[in-house]
Amino acid sequence: MSAEPIVLHGRKVVGGVAEGEALVTKETISGWGGINPMLGTVTETRHELCGQSFKDKILVFPGAKGSSGWSAMFHIARLAGAAPKALLFNEMTTKVALGAVVMRAPSITEFDRDPLEIIETGDWVKVDADRGIVEVRKAAPPTAS
Repeated sequence: MSAEPIVLHGRKVVGGVAEGEALVTKETISGWGGINPMLGTVTETRHELCGQSFKDKILVFPGAKGSSGWSAMFHIARLAGAAPKALLFNEMTTKVALGAVVMRAPSITEFDRDPLEIIETGDWVKVDADRGIVEVRKAAPPTAS
């Protein structure tokens, strides 16, 4: 991982601090029918993350799609211990805001730079939502064997 982190600034949605490995998608996520909240996996068959788990990850995504069931499904994920550690997203909607609140996940939006252009799956990310700061340490590239 790189020595100096990349720092992003944004607006707090839900306060708190978390850090972990990033899971990034450029596609919106559907809560109702798009995830398995007991396992923390994306189940939407045409989604680029289908079959992947967001459990204990820093979920970086454009925003939520679908119905207000988004918050219910992510609330169940929190109760099941399968929720993301934090949320970083671009488009603020009532769905994603309520989902962040019921998950109690540190969440940030309205960034000074697009996190989808900077953060990649596997990067190590520290989210300080209270201060609106995200520190990104790029994952080391795989070595040739």
